[in-house]
Amino acid sequence: MNREEIIRVVNEFLVDELEIDAALLKDDARLKEDLKIDSLDFVDIAVIVERQFKIKIKPEEMKTVKTLAQFYDYVEGKLQ
Repeated sequence: MNREEIIRVVNEFLVDELEIDAALLKDDARLKEDLKIDSLDFVDIAVIVERQFKIKIKPEEMKTVKTLAQFYDYVEGKLQ
């Protein structure tokens, strides 16, 4: 799966399930501050991403992920 597919799947979930405005989904968007993603949302995101991509997200690894681009990078790195 390439980066464009990762971005598409993640963004679709953010828009459809968390009702985040698609216009806000920019690489430099901060997950908590700009997208208002809270800890419960992170759990939902983790479950969907783990199912979609067949990877395991570790909470301790997510502590350094602050922006949407970093989240895409994280998922892409797990797939390699």
